[in-house]
Amino acid sequence: MTGIDLTSVLAVALSPLAWLYQWWGAEGAAHLFWVQQIMAAALAVLVALLLDRLWGEPPVWLHPVVLMGKLLGRIGQCIAPSVDKTRDYKAFVYGMIAWCALAALFFVIYALCQWLLPPTQWWWQGLVVGVLLKPLLSWRMLKDEVLAVEAALQQSLPAGRERLSWLVSRDTTQLDAATVRESAIETLAENLSDSVIAPLFWFAVLGLPGAALYRLANTADAMWGYPGWRGQGAQRRHWQWAGKWAARADDVLSWLPARITAALLALVARGVSWPALRRDAAVTPSPNGGWPMGAMAQALGVHLSKPGVYQLNPQGRAPQAADVQRAVGLASKVVLVHVFLALLAIVFMAVILWLWVGDAV
Repeated sequence: MTGIDLTSVLAVALSPLAWLYQWWGAEGAAHLFWVQQIMAAALAVLVALLLDRLWGEPPVWLHPVVLMGKLLGRIGQCIAPSVDKTRDYKAFVYGMIAWCALAALFFVIYALCQWLLPPTQWWWQGLVVGVLLKPLLSWRMLKDEVLAVEAALQQSLPAGRERLSWLVSRDTTQLDAATVRESAIETLAENLSDSVIAPLFWFAVLGLPGAALYRLANTADAMWGYPGWRGQGAQRRHWQWAGKWAARADDVLSWLPARITAALLALVARGVSWPALRRDAAVTPSPNGGWPMGAMAQALGVHLSKPGVYQLNPQGRAPQAADVQRAVGLASKVVLVHVFLALLAIVFMAVILWLWVGDAV
């Protein structure tokens, strides 16, 4: 690494966006180094999405998000009370400390994985990082599960309700066919942000540890962040206070990715009104979920709702069977945008590398 400031390398060792910034002002050997780092990061995104498309999720015993869930479940039994308390600041503090400890643990593990990669060819680094990145995002499983809801609904309404219950926490037993489809489309749109765009966003910002931190935060929100009683028997716990930190942390980390997802849906669909989207997004309890869901509702021309809670694009029609397929198609185009951008980055940097080598000769 002759001619490269080691301090600056260590300072931005995790962040592909920082690598891009460093490349812009670099000269000599440092210029070549940062070009290769950017190419490796772009290749990692392609490898992760390709692995997801070909094989889906890794085995449960090897899945880091499953491990996160197990740790959160066990720790949750210790920090959440078995009684309902109006003000439980102790549980809040315990939840905050536990969340920070787990976040630090996974951040450090993935930081070491990225830092300890041997200084070899950029394509080898891209392959290894892509393999490690894949379990932190999930598109194929999300798409398949949403399509499975529609397939079950084609068999019978009870079958559709039952399949939807795999995806959502709400009571599905009283939903009609249109509301089942609404819930499936909402799940697709919201998790397009949570399971695909947000991990890739935080990978761009902080590398592998950033993507891992986000997945931990999102999993903690799902397990700890919803207030009320959960669990049965001796495992029953009240989550009014113990999960507040986890819920707010996920809100913060998902804020920008949710809006990026909405913008990408608007881009691939065209005709989405941003002022109307802002109004729709404001009616959901989540500060983030309404953005991708509202964008998807407008793009399809349907209304999406949670009875008694919110209505998105209320002037839209009830979704039909074809709308679930169209929603999956739009979400797939958003994923393809990332594939295109990663390929573009590799080609552009390869041209820069070729020109630099030519000038050097």
